[in-house]
Amino acid sequence: MTREEVCRKIRDIGIVPAIRVASAEDAFFAAETVIGGGIPIIEITMTVPGALEIVSGLRQRHPDAVIGAGTVLDESAARQCLGAGAMFITSPGFDHAIVETAKEARVAAIPGALTPTEVMAALRAGADMIKIYPCSQVGGAPYIKALRAPFPNVPLIASGGVNQQTATQFIEAGASALGIREDLIPHAAIVSRKADWIHELTHRFLGMVQRGRSRGV
Repeated sequence: MTREEVCRKIRDIGIVPAIRVASAEDAFFAAETVIGGGIPIIEITMTVPGALEIVSGLRQRHPDAVIGAGTVLDESAARQCLGAGAMFITSPGFDHAIVETAKEARVAAIPGALTPTEVMAALRAGADMIKIYPCSQVGGAPYIKALRAPFPNVPLIASGGVNQQTATQFIEAGASALGIREDLIPHAAIVSRKADWIHELTHRFLGMVQRGRSRGV
């Protein structure tokens, strides 16, 4: 799958589930439950123990899914993630070296940004998509809408504080996709291995994305 195809799939689905858990076992359960629930996109954060092995394992088990690495903080970590088979690299902020490393490997680069200046820097570096983080803390959906005015053609991923109350609003405001963690994959559901709970949430959030898109910006 090319980086263009990866980004297209993220835009089509509209959700990037981020997994940050305490063990590899929990990570595999959460990831495979989300994939089984209809969202074939997973971001494994590098804070998860054995994150690189999880990325590699998910690539092998689910060859048709988009498996990426998140909370990548430097070029060295990015190279390790690429070696494990990550199909996209995302970070909480903008780092030119991380974007360049992903570009060299022809892997989707999704840096974090917050201000218009950071968005412009990420675009100049060649970012494929840009994660606006933490968007809820700086105004939520209205902030995404404000960024869309000067950057109408930039695919923005709203991340940080996206929940069932705000998801549709972010899509209506112009977000191409949503980065969601706890509100999509509750810790209690993982610990108790309640797949049905997570499946219900995946269906619910997918519906919110569709409703937001039908209403438009």
